[in-house]
Amino acid sequence: MYENDSAAEVYDLLYQDRKDYAGEAARVTDLIRERTPDAASLLDIACGTGTHLEAFAKLYDRVSGLELSEWMAARAEERLPGVTLHRGDMRAFDLGETFDAVVCMFSSIGYLETTADLEDAVAAMARHLTADGVLAVEPWYFPDTFLDGHVSTHALRTAPGDQGVARVSHSTREGGRTRMEIHYLIAHTAEGIRHRSEVDYLTLFSRAEYEAAYRKAGLDVEYVVTGEGSPGFFLGTRR
Repeated sequence: MYENDSAAEVYDLLYQDRKDYAGEAARVTDLIRERTPDAASLLDIACGTGTHLEAFAKLYDRVSGLELSEWMAARAEERLPGVTLHRGDMRAFDLGETFDAVVCMFSSIGYLETTADLEDAVAAMARHLTADGVLAVEPWYFPDTFLDGHVSTHALRTAPGDQGVARVSHSTREGGRTRMEIHYLIAHTAEGIRHRSEVDYLTLFSRAEYEAAYRKAGLDVEYVVTGEGSPGFFLGTRR
């Protein structure tokens, strides 16, 4: 996924139109500061093109991001000059510094394939927490909340009027994973119409598996339901 700059650009166009990044950053920051009132530094795992991180930068004195996709990270660097962006795998990274908050937003954790991957990722994030830091992970669907056959649609036209983008997706269950087939149509006044598609697989980890990964990493864990279409957050602090 996001195998080139064009794919990252389409991602940005669609999700900045349909997601309230600033509102989501503020919501999770409220949860973090309920537990660590003086939280002043934040690390965003799987930060993508940096849209959440841009919002977090207005709420914290120091922010950094970690992203595996070269194309996504490059767009994040363009968006956030002066902010440190690391390339790396959430399952195995060592930045040599700690943060008052470590977050993993937009259900990115679901792209991990196994419970061992989940445990490795949570452990790596936990190692980057200060003594009273907070780990906040936004999960993907649980096995009992996934909507098999779910269809999602979205379309937009850019403000100059020279480009339109439409996205449709269909999600089905394959064993313990979601198979999400996504198709995009991109229309441009000069370039005509292009089509691209992808199939994403996201693991349906159970609530118990998330909680076990937190406890294995030495964290107390609670699951907080936030509403407003969000899957909620797993929040961890040191025992």
